[in-house]
Amino acid sequence: MIKVLMADDHAIIRKGLKQLLDLTDDICVAGEAANGAQVLEILDREAFDILLLDINMPDTNGVELIEKIRLRHSRPPILVLSMHEDAQIATAALQAGASGYLTKDAEPSQLPLGIRKVAAGGRCIDAKLAMNVSFGAPISGSDADKHAARLTLSEREMEILKLLSEGNSIKQIGMLLSIERGTVSTYKTRIMRKMGFRNAIELMRYAALQGW
Repeated sequence: MIKVLMADDHAIIRKGLKQLLDLTDDICVAGEAANGAQVLEILDREAFDILLLDINMPDTNGVELIEKIRLRHSRPPILVLSMHEDAQIATAALQAGASGYLTKDAEPSQLPLGIRKVAAGGRCIDAKLAMNVSFGAPISGSDADKHAARLTLSEREMEILKLLSEGNSIKQIGMLLSIERGTVSTYKTRIMRKMGFRNAIELMRYAALQGW
């Protein structure tokens, strides 16, 4: 039986994944964590065959968490399950020490297959990302910092970042999302700080490099 530690900050996601894995005969969810601190605490107490990790943890950068786990005595192979369909983020996670990367819109059947493969010492990459993912070639320090920073953005912050990158004004974004202009300004300030952008030009340059 493959013992899984599942880490995701959304309880409804954990419940749904557990129900999916309960349909298998050889995989069981033996532990659950809602943040990075809980992951490390649980790994100190118990051994698992694999960590199923959402790279967006509320209290830590997912790539940094992977690096911390790989340095510990108890370090199960890690399969990332993420909402990010971004080859650069997947590459950052894999280079930090993860053994696999699947997106949350993958076919449900891919998850148990990926768990079995990673638990057995193999690699698993989402088919949509496979051609653009690098296991070995390091990405530049500044790019790595930006990709890691993106992992700290909430879904709303990512949405606003992309709208800003398309040239939308704060007023336009407020109208598109039906939120106050002041709220958009607060989100923009938070995004600029997290991503390390000094001005809108740097934001647009980064967006262009991402193909947005």
